[in-house]
Amino acid sequence: MSRLGDLGARLYRGEVGYDFIGKRKLWYGVSILITITAIVGLAVSGLNLGIEFKGGAVFTTDTKAKISLSQVREDAVAASGHEAIVQELGNGGSDGLRIQITEVDTAKADQIKSQLSEDLGIPEEQINADLVGPSWGEQIANKAWTGLGIFMVLVVVYLAIAFEWRMAVAALIALIHDITITVGVYALVGFEVTPGTVIGLLTILGYSLYDTVVVFDSLKEGTKGITKQTRWTYSEIANRSINGTLVRSINTTVVALLPVAGLLFIGGGVLGAGTLNDISLSLFVGLAAGAYSSIFIATPLVADLKEREPQIKALKKRILAKRASAAAKGESAESERDDLVQDGSDGDTEPAGAVVGQRRQAGGHGRSPRNHR
Repeated sequence: MSRLGDLGARLYRGEVGYDFIGKRKLWYGVSILITITAIVGLAVSGLNLGIEFKGGAVFTTDTKAKISLSQVREDAVAASGHEAIVQELGNGGSDGLRIQITEVDTAKADQIKSQLSEDLGIPEEQINADLVGPSWGEQIANKAWTGLGIFMVLVVVYLAIAFEWRMAVAALIALIHDITITVGVYALVGFEVTPGTVIGLLTILGYSLYDTVVVFDSLKEGTKGITKQTRWTYSEIANRSINGTLVRSINTTVVALLPVAGLLFIGGGVLGAGTLNDISLSLFVGLAAGAYSSIFIATPLVADLKEREPQIKALKKRILAKRASAAAKGESAESERDDLVQDGSDGDTEPAGAVVGQRRQAGGHGRSPRNHR
């Protein structure tokens, strides 16, 4: 078995673990800091909306330009007074150019066309000018927001029925967290927002929710009959659920991120296929944020909300009191935890330890939870 697979098995069995729940305030702080940065970036820089949202003109020609691509871009900006996106068509521009300029009307487009003809050395009749109105992008954006709202309502209702309302609330906060960070990254790096970006943003919501539900399902199974035992608190079982699914979350996230990273860094960055960036950046940031929020935000939030319930609060109080009593008698925490198992409790619900490391000596003198009963 590989070392990662062995670690996954040990995490699942609760032999090792990391105290995600105990350090939740640290992760809340990290998320709040990232979210505030994203909101400030969005407020200060705003989004670089594409031509589909702002309207403009697209000039294409099947004749190869006699000047460099950078010079074409400078000429387009000088002729229009707006930012321009210039792309070569075919191998090295052999099939011509595509020049996209936002926020120009018909009269301005005719003027730009004439100027480009002169600067590029291409007859004006060989340059096609197509105007794009902002209404198409607005329609897509409005439908996307409507779909997003309906999606979130259905998610909350489904999770409230399948699990409970606290998990639905935690999942909703995690989704909003992922969307905010992704949109904020677009504002900070200045990538163009196109309909492809909107599609990518909606796609990551499903992945983020899937990762969260995997942990919630494990948590739901682990907390069945929790009030019938006095061995583990809700937070400790929640911590076990995260550790038990940790390697699976890492594996699925890495596998999902690799092809997206290829599109973003190789396709868009190295090969210059800039249109791939529209969707690949939203997928890359969203997938990473979704995996993070399912581990560090959603489940700790559920534990916080559950610990406010009178029954769960009383259970935690009884457990801590018995552990304090055991400590006062000089008994080890491990043996006391074993003695705390009451009739009807499930010894297999032992949560992962608070820190990464060996929790009991294999083959030593300690008794396992199973043979102790």
